[in-house]
Amino acid sequence: MSAALSSSAPAQGSKADRGRGTAIVVYMLLLGSILAVITAPLGVLIAHLARRHAEGWVASHLQFQIRTFWLGVLGGGLFVAAWQLLGLVGLPALAPWALGYLYFTACLIWMVGRCGVGIARLTDNRPVDNPRSLAFGGARVTLADG
Repeated sequence: MSAALSSSAPAQGSKADRGRGTAIVVYMLLLGSILAVITAPLGVLIAHLARRHAEGWVASHLQFQIRTFWLGVLGGGLFVAAWQLLGLVGLPALAPWALGYLYFTACLIWMVGRCGVGIARLTDNRPVDNPRSLAFGGARVTLADG
């Protein structure tokens, strides 16, 4: 792993840094997948291609986006398998469907939250502290102002 992705010294970037616009587009494509699923694979492909040529702090955003996509795919695959098993054990049909809606809602909140944290850090020209995080990239997320 390159030193550019480590967050030991928070780098301050600028709006003109290479790859910043691409990172913005990829965040929008990930959020667009809420309405049109095809935009997420397109976004992760762009992030994979742009990561090598981006500034170090922007590369942390691209890594964060790639991880968001692949964790979402993994979580979706595991859930579909669990959902099928719940359907096979003979539970009432409402149980797997209710679990499905709850899981989908949680995944939606997780993805929108990750994109929100990433966009906030990107517009402040800051890297994602921990792009390999399972949660929100090392950011402290609160519902309070300030």
